Amino acid sequence: MADVAAKERRILVAVDEGDESMHALSWCLSNLISENSKDALLLLYVKPPRAVYSTLDGTGYLFSSDIMAAMDRHGYDVAESVLEKAKRMCKDLHDVKVESIIEDGDPRDVICQMTQRLGVDVLVMGSRGYGLIKRAFLGSVSNHCAQNVKCPVLIVKKPKSTVANN
Repeated sequence: MADVAAKERRILVAVDEGDESMHALSWCLSNLISENSKDALLLLYVKPPRAVYSTLDGTGYLFSSDIMAAMDRHGYDVAESVLEKAKRMCKDLHDVKVESIIEDGDPRDVICQMTQRLGVDVLVMGSRGYGLIKRAFLGSVSNHCAQNVKCPVLIVKKPKSTVANN
């Protein structure tokens, strides 16, 4: 059993702007990572592809390269902000190596690709808790990843707050 505990695990946590992913990270820090482990915690933020406007908007006006650059910069700033918040949550980890990664693309595909490329031992992600209809139309990133990655996937659901407790 000691050999299992000493092995460095590579734990990938997919983070985004939602409370669900930060709850999943918090749960991971409390339940998966032990104080003196040699684990590596990989924080992944996937910037979704920009809407396909080309350089024309719907009314036929041309987007300038400045506007396109500003949109890209904003996307990068959001990614940095999310990862900074996630890294602050990890500040008390001493022996755990924390690495942040920003990738571009469809989160479903990128998370699966990065899990494989990075040799991850476990993927941790939050769940938005979409109902059946919404999930059918919007798709579920966590469900897609659970079906397609080769490592164990831990989907952490954020408890629903109840009106009676407020």
